[in-house]
Amino acid sequence: MSRTETLSTTGGMLAAAVTANLLWGSASPAIKLGYRFFAIAAEDTMSVILFAGVRFTLAGLLTILLGSLLRRRILLPKRGSGGMILALAMMQTVIQYAFFYIGLSHAPASMGSIISPTSTFFALLIAALVFRQEKLTAKKLLGCLIGFAGVLAVSLNGRLEGGVSLEGEGFLVLAAASYGCASVLIKRFSVREDPVVLSAWQFVLGGGLMTAAGLLGGGKLHAVSAAAWPLMIYLALVSAVAYTLWSLLLQRYPVSRVAVFSFLNPVFGVVLSALLLGEARVLDLPRCLLAMVLVCLGVWIVNRPEKQA
Repeated sequence: MSRTETLSTTGGMLAAAVTANLLWGSASPAIKLGYRFFAIAAEDTMSVILFAGVRFTLAGLLTILLGSLLRRRILLPKRGSGGMILALAMMQTVIQYAFFYIGLSHAPASMGSIISPTSTFFALLIAALVFRQEKLTAKKLLGCLIGFAGVLAVSLNGRLEGGVSLEGEGFLVLAAASYGCASVLIKRFSVREDPVVLSAWQFVLGGGLMTAAGLLGGGKLHAVSAAAWPLMIYLALVSAVAYTLWSLLLQRYPVSRVAVFSFLNPVFGVVLSALLLGEARVLDLPRCLLAMVLVCLGVWIVNRPEKQA
C-alpha cells in the first residue's frame, strides 16, 4: 500500500496523528534538557533563539534528505512557491518558535505541552471565519471543548501553581496562535505545492533566519554534556517527522478533524516531563486516565460522520 493510500485510511490517519503528537509531546521536556546540556540561561534570549534556529535548520535539511531518498529525486519547490514558503517560515517557525522557546525558558515543560493544544481553537476559528475553508459546527465545538476538558483534567490541580507570566505562559499562548494560523496556511498552500516540500524548505529558511539572528545577537551554544548534540539531532528528527506527517494529514482532511488530535500532545508531554525532568507533582494517574477518556471522546465526536439527510 502506498503512502497516500495508507494515510487515506482511518487507521493510517490515527497512526500518523498519534505519532506526530507523541513526538511533539516529547519536544518540550527535550528542549528543557537542551537548555541544561548547552548551559543556556532563561535570560539569554539570543542563545535560546540560536538553539531553536540550529534545530530547525537541521530539521529542514533532514526532511529534504529523507524526502529525496524516498522519492529518488531532489526535493525542490515549484516555481512560484517562494512566497508560500516565506509565509510559512515566518508564521510556523520564526514567530511560533521564537515565542515558544522564550516562553519555555520561563515556564515548566509540562505547561508548554498543556498550552500548545489551544492552537486547535485558533485553527478552527481562522479556518471557519477568515478563510471559509469549513463550517464551525456545534459538533466540532463540542468535541474540542470535551478534549480541552481532558487537558484541564491532566494539567490543573484546581489552580495554577506559581502564577503565570507574560514571558512564560503568555508567550506560549502567542506561539499557539501562530501555529493555529500556520495550520490553516498549510491546508491552503498544499493545494498548489507538496506539503512535504513546504515543510522542509520553510524549516530551512525559518531556521536559517533564527540562527542568523541568534549569532548576530551574541548567542552561543556551549555543550556541557556529551548528550547535547545527540539531543539536538533528536529534536531535529522530531520536527522533520512530525511536521511532515501533520502536513500530509492537513492536505487530506479538514483542519478541525486533524487539529483535534493536538489534545493528545499535553497528555504525552505531561507524562514525559514528569519522567524526564522530575515534574512529578503535575502527574496524577487518575487525572491522566480521565484525560485520556475525555481526549478520545473528543476525537470520536469530531471524527463521527455527519448523519445523512
